[in-house]
Amino acid sequence: MIDLYYWPTKNTHKITMCLEEAGFAYRLVSVNLGSGEQHKADFLKISPNNRLPAIVDCEPADGGEPVSVFESGAILMYLAERAGRFLPADLRGRKAALEWLFWQVSGLGPAVGQHEHFCHYASERIDYAVERFSTETSRLYGVLDRRLAERPYVAGDEYSIADMAIYPWIVPWLDEKQCFDRYPHIRRWFESIAARPATQAAYARAEAFGS
Repeated sequence: MIDLYYWPTKNTHKITMCLEEAGFAYRLVSVNLGSGEQHKADFLKISPNNRLPAIVDCEPADGGEPVSVFESGAILMYLAERAGRFLPADLRGRKAALEWLFWQVSGLGPAVGQHEHFCHYASERIDYAVERFSTETSRLYGVLDRRLAERPYVAGDEYSIADMAIYPWIVPWLDEKQCFDRYPHIRRWFESIAARPATQAAYARAEAFGS
């Protein structure tokens, strides 16, 4: 059994997508971000950066004590290695999957997050910030579209944790002021992932939280 410390966010959607694809038994442990539960001492023992997601693998492969993992990229790698799936075994395939996983966690996620903040949540509009992160988000969409022009998934022919990491950050494409008409390869990729039963099951878990 795997405990997923959860609130319906883009980064936690990555993990439910992976858990559903892998068929792991898991349970959601609610961490209400609105009420500050991520700052509680018990949670900080699992996720010292007081961010979601985090997991506890209650039955790790080595048979030892439960293993906790924080940071979404690290969790995806841990789960893929545990499952023996979704991270290519060959050198070049693994290299590509990890490149695009880190592209998401270091590039797409931060840019989109800042764009959404300054467009929708900032107490005052700062035109410079809106323009800066809007431009960067559009640039990154272009990078992804070009990547997908020659392959079905970002790492190649096989669906991987890199796709799982990127997909939730593309879901709010309208809020990000993007238009799929400009990115036909992203549209094809996005629709294929949205149709996967595991993706639908993962997002159904979020609906139970009112999101």
